[in-house]
Amino acid sequence: MKVLVTGGAGFIGSAVVRLLVGEVGAQTVNVDALTYAGNLESLETIADNPLYRFVHANICDHASMAALFETEQPDVVMHLAAESHVDRSIDGPAAFIETNITGTYSLLEAARTYWAKLAPDRKKAFRFHHISTDEVYGSLGADGLFTETTPYAPNSPYSASKASSDHLVRAWHHTYGLPVVITNCSNNYGPYHFPEKLIPLVILNGLEGKPLPIYGTGQNVRDWLFVEDHARALWAVVTKGRVGEVYNIGGEAEKTNIEVVQSICDLLDELVPSTSTRRDLITYVDDRPGHDARYAMDISKITRELGWQPQETFESGLRKTVEWYLQNKSWWQKIREGRYDGGRLGLPQKAAG
Repeated sequence: MKVLVTGGAGFIGSAVVRLLVGEVGAQTVNVDALTYAGNLESLETIADNPLYRFVHANICDHASMAALFETEQPDVVMHLAAESHVDRSIDGPAAFIETNITGTYSLLEAARTYWAKLAPDRKKAFRFHHISTDEVYGSLGADGLFTETTPYAPNSPYSASKASSDHLVRAWHHTYGLPVVITNCSNNYGPYHFPEKLIPLVILNGLEGKPLPIYGTGQNVRDWLFVEDHARALWAVVTKGRVGEVYNIGGEAEKTNIEVVQSICDLLDELVPSTSTRRDLITYVDDRPGHDARYAMDISKITRELGWQPQETFESGLRKTVEWYLQNKSWWQKIREGRYDGGRLGLPQKAAG
């Protein structure tokens, strides 16, 4: 089997590529534009594997995508390429519209043209797997879970762009017959995470004695999913999921933002003792506009149909994550010294009150 992965140099994409090449043994073509969050150093462990090939290209370039399908002749597409940071989408939504909507359209059309010409057996086996987010569902109250039938209600430019791409994929299945599967996941964390997101940002700022910024009161709730658990779920869906179906993927690990930050502080104090507790570095900043209160996923469908469940608890996954950052300073130090210095992006940092 040959798998075409878009965005394979990103956080989740690189976890998928490492799984496919290192564990599954699938021929894997990684297509990535290498924007600010793309990092080929996240793939050094499999870069020389004969099963792996990297192609530097942008999914918005339709001619490049069409040529890529003809050259590589994939059996499966796993589409992860996306702009994915809410703060950046608030500050500059245009890139999110271009990549997440126009790019997905371009890829769908290239895939449809290629798929239509396949021999009947390969045509039937082909899959286009679109990887999306729980944020398309909007915000939950104190109770309840997102299911695969929860109405869409995106609240940020990022989530609106992902909701749009979900609808395009669904339409290409129902209109043209393209065999698709869609997954919506909760918040990911783990090794190789670009350090603008909450968990890696807090780990690195805590190590460096810098302020640990928390939006609002820190009571927003997220369902945390270890990235390697997510990669295993994606492979289960693309190989065993039913065509045309949506599967929600979550870690069953709901935590408030302040609980997450305090847990990281405590782990850092244990693993890298300091003269004072890292909790003293916690700083509350103005809340993000339209900040969704709570996300939580019902994963009963993927568990029931495909037998997938997360292997990591939040506690075990977070410890693995903190230990990885402690052991891989060279990976993140280059980012801190070059592309990203550790500030929250998209909003000015102001003291709350």
